[in-house]
Amino acid sequence: ELPKWRAYFDSNDTHDEPAPGEWAGKLNLFQVLCVLRSVRPDKVVQGMQKFIAANLGQRFIEPPPQDLEVCFRDASNIMPLVFVLSAGADPYEGLMKLAEKMKFAKKVQAISLGQGQGPLAERMMAG
Repeated sequence: ELPKWRAYFDSNDTHDEPAPGEWAGKLNLFQVLCVLRSVRPDKVVQGMQKFIAANLGQRFIEPPPQDLEVCFRDASNIMPLVFVLSAGADPYEGLMKLAEKMKFAKKVQAISLGQGQGPLAERMMAG
């Protein structure tokens, strides 16, 4: 049994493989998450995505399409737009196109929040 568990542990697709040995095919997706948490915590996110897709639907794990015009309509002068992005995502070009379309390009202030940028962002929001 130990070699099967070792192969399961070493797999790049642990979250997609059945548990080894006598557990194969016997665990539900929640139980698989518990095993992943114990054996391969780095695969819990992928396992959770599989769990959510199976129980709630694929649309709950896919990001919604980005529509800056809708975001802008939902914002106000007391509720600014704040984008929390994953690595590599950059809405700046789309934001500037929208600003130009709405004749606000000269009023747009953008900052990439990183170390030491908090005070500058606060000043920008204060006006």
